[in-house]
Amino acid sequence: MLNIRTYPLGPIQANCYIISNSHKECLVIDPGGEGEKLVKQLRKLHLNPVAILLTHAHFDHIGGVDAVRDAYNVPVYLHKKESSWLQDPMQNGSGRYKEIPDILVSPANHLIESEQILEISHFKFKILHTPGHSPGSISYVFLDEGFAIVGDTLFEGSIGRTDLVGGNSKLLLSSIHNKLLTLDEETIIYPGHGGPTRIDIEMEQNPFLNGF
Repeated sequence: MLNIRTYPLGPIQANCYIISNSHKECLVIDPGGEGEKLVKQLRKLHLNPVAILLTHAHFDHIGGVDAVRDAYNVPVYLHKKESSWLQDPMQNGSGRYKEIPDILVSPANHLIESEQILEISHFKFKILHTPGHSPGSISYVFLDEGFAIVGDTLFEGSIGRTDLVGGNSKLLLSSIHNKLLTLDEETIIYPGHGGPTRIDIEMEQNPFLNGF
């Protein structure tokens, strides 16, 4: 059984998820900021990261990547459509805000090009391409455990914004309906901001999904 820890980090408090197993290994998903603080927490928990997974490359989800990668020498996974965003503040959004320093991150080690089942050490999960919030948005679905990490695609009672670089509202709704809502209805959804929800709850109550 996997353990899921949530840490809201960075200037917009994006959710960083630490998924750990009984071997004390973990996946670090979307380390959005405060990298040194996150590394201290990982050491306190005696966890050993085996990979950093990014749902997408907006600045609030990538700010702590290099701190974790440098501390543990682990690979970073990102969809190929956003490979250039890590080093481009205008694409990752940090360059659009005067109060936020430009975020520059070293290139990803592995570029995801297709939907697939991926195994990293003792972890096994499905990768779904769920664009709309951004062109390379992806969701990590842990089928055996009944949960998915979906970035800024779907939220409790809401959906991701589409007014940023590469955003597309029609594509976002298609991703939600054709990829996420086809998962088991009891699948727990862990979004990029805010608390978790469940597929059946969003199918019934999310006002943005009515009339699609």
